[in-house]
Amino acid sequence: MKLRHVAAALAGSAVIAVAAAAPSSSSPSVPDGTVRVAAAPNTGLAQFSAAFTRSQTAPERAPRGANDWACEPSAAHPRPVVLIHGTWANAYANWSGLSPVLKQAGYCVYALNYGAPDGDVFKARGHIPESAKEVAAFVDKVLDATGAEKADLVGHSQGGGLLPRWYLKFDGGAAKTHRLVGVAPSNHGTTASGLASLAKSLRVLDTTAQMAGQAAKDQTVGSDVNARLDAGGDTMPGVRYTTVVTRTDEVVTPYRQQYLAAGPDAPVDNLTLQDACPIDMSAHLGIAYSTVMYRLVLNALDPANARTASCRS
Repeated sequence: MKLRHVAAALAGSAVIAVAAAAPSSSSPSVPDGTVRVAAAPNTGLAQFSAAFTRSQTAPERAPRGANDWACEPSAAHPRPVVLIHGTWANAYANWSGLSPVLKQAGYCVYALNYGAPDGDVFKARGHIPESAKEVAAFVDKVLDATGAEKADLVGHSQGGGLLPRWYLKFDGGAAKTHRLVGVAPSNHGTTASGLASLAKSLRVLDTTAQMAGQAAKDQTVGSDVNARLDAGGDTMPGVRYTTVVTRTDEVVTPYRQQYLAAGPDAPVDNLTLQDACPIDMSAHLGIAYSTVMYRLVLNALDPANARTASCRS
C-alpha cells in the first residue's frame, strides 16, 4: 500500500465515518454523560457523527464537563485529567461522551484542541513533535491552575498513542504525568488496512490526501517518529500505562500494534474491549462513545475503586 494511500485513509476515516453515519432526525443525540445500561451496546459511530457535526459550528468548543479552570482537585481524585483527541477530530467530537462522565465522577477535566489553526474543524494534522509542544504547554497550564504536581492523560488514537508518548519521552512529560490511558492508540503505527480502498471507492482519496497532514504520515508503520519513539522501549519510568483496544479497529491495524510492553518502573495494562463485553463492536471512532470504555477508563484512573466492566457497565 502506498504511503499516500495510508495517510489518506488514516486522516479520511473521520470524514468517511461521518458521511456514512450522518445524523438524521432519528439519530441519537450527543450523550449527556449518563452511562445508560444496555443489553447490546451499539457501535458508538452515530454518537461520534452527531458530535462531529455539532463541532463544525464551533470547532474550539470544549465538551461538557471540561475546562472549568476554577476546578479544585479533591482528595479522592487529586490529579486533573487531560483529554487528547485523535487525528482529524477535535475535543468536542472526541470527548462529548467521556468528559461529562469523568466530571460526574468527581474529576477536574480538561480538553485541548491542537494540530491545526483555530477555527479548523479537522485538527491533529500537524507534525507530532510540534503537536507535542502544544500538549506540553496545555498540561503546564492545567497544573498551574489546579496546583497538582502531575496529571493523568487520556487520549484517543494519535492522542492516546504516539503524541503523548512523544511528550513523555522528549518534552519532559514523564515528570508531570502519573498515568497515560490510550484508547485505540496509535502506539506502533498502522497499515490502515482496507481504508485506502474504501476512500478510493468513495471518491474522497484525492481530497483527503491533500488534507491529511504530516500527522498521518507520522503514524504509519516504520515512520521516523515511530522509530525514535520505539528505540529503547515503549515506556518511560515513573509512568503507568493502560491501553483500551478494540478488535474491530479498522484504522490502527493490526489492532495488536496498539499494545505496549512494560518497562522498568512503568507497568502496563493492555485491555481489550471485547474481553469485557464480547458484543461491543465499537470500532476506531465509535469506541470514544462506548460505555464499556468509560468503565475501563474510570477503573484505570482509580484502580482502588474499580468495578467490573461488562456489557452493562
